[in-house]
Amino acid sequence: MNFDLNELRGRCECGREHMLDVRDIWLESGAINRLPDTVKMNGWKAAAVVSDENTWQAAGSRAYELLNSAGVGCTSVVLSPAGLHADEHGVALAEEGLKGSCEVLVAAGSGTIHDITRYIAYKRGIPFISVPTAASVDGYVSTVAAMTWEGCKKTMTAVSPLYVLADTDIFAAAPLRLRASGFGDLLGKYTAIADWRISNALTGEYICEKVIRLTEKALDEAVSAQDDYERLMYGLLLSGLAMQMVGNSRPASGGEHHISHFWEMEVCNGPLDALHGEKVGVGTVLCSEEYHRISEYLKRGEVRVTSAEGLLDRDLEEGVRNAAMRESLRKENTPDPLDGIRGSDVLARKDEICGFIDKIPTAGRLAELLRSYGGKLSMEDIGLDPALKAATLRFSPYVRARLTMMRLRKLIGFER
Repeated sequence: MNFDLNELRGRCECGREHMLDVRDIWLESGAINRLPDTVKMNGWKAAAVVSDENTWQAAGSRAYELLNSAGVGCTSVVLSPAGLHADEHGVALAEEGLKGSCEVLVAAGSGTIHDITRYIAYKRGIPFISVPTAASVDGYVSTVAAMTWEGCKKTMTAVSPLYVLADTDIFAAAPLRLRASGFGDLLGKYTAIADWRISNALTGEYICEKVIRLTEKALDEAVSAQDDYERLMYGLLLSGLAMQMVGNSRPASGGEHHISHFWEMEVCNGPLDALHGEKVGVGTVLCSEEYHRISEYLKRGEVRVTSAEGLLDRDLEEGVRNAAMRESLRKENTPDPLDGIRGSDVLARKDEICGFIDKIPTAGRLAELLRSYGGKLSMEDIGLDPALKAATLRFSPYVRARLTMMRLRKLIGFER
């Protein structure tokens, strides 16, 4: 499948000039075989392949062999997948294995390996090449790394791969659970787009219809893909390009991702044996259920306006026991995205807001779609006590200083 990257670059109807760091994407059978020529045409003479023990078997060893056979000096870092996360510990382990100098990194893996690699590439000031081993996340071409740093979920400055070699022979062989995770990650765009539109309506936040159309195309590809791994990967990569075009994750990440990150931070739950996209999928179902509930109350005029004054401090004090994490979240939320917004502003734009929410599939429909992919549908499915739902909805918006409907519900009497 082809990517017309030049069509996405340049001056846009939104008034901005969109930039893409990625130079080329190959989504095809045997794409990994392009690796030696890609490295050589850039004049790189020393490379390092980063993978874990599973993805080494899937693609890392092949990448290593191809480069060495072509006369490119290549080393490898193979991490243990047990307890491996995109955090300061994962970065340290990879850095320890990268003691020699190299001119380009090759990320052979899925989300965790890519975030570790892109962060190290940024810190070292060198490029990296992406070799995805599963259609499991939409962040392959991201310019930032979603990492857990000192217990808090952070969006760390990083770099996009210059090239993506998405080999269908490799990622089609990945476990079905990883495919379902990728689908869950893409489903989150329904609520993310609604959150973006609502924020734009209330605050005038920048928005780009071209990027939204690209994100919606990514969604359509995923929903239509079913057993077509290539179309699912195509949708995931399109979503990543949409984020790259605006320079942040706004087109792809809203209240549903904040829920996922909240669980990953273990504020009120223990460790979970759940993939990122599984948590996002469940978070999307929860968001849809809550957003549609709010919409019905708004339509009937059955809401009460409340004040955000002192709310941030009260919520953090009540919901986050760890003092260091509480302070980190307070800093993240200064200034507060609710500053300058009143509940009456939400009521004044309720017809527009309800129209955006109406475009989100119902929670039941989203669960059907997840079930068709063999995905996780509920909090229980990912090992969470459903009694944590209220705390999740209340406190998860503080993970990011980003205006969402989940954050706005605090102004219209839906929490206490």
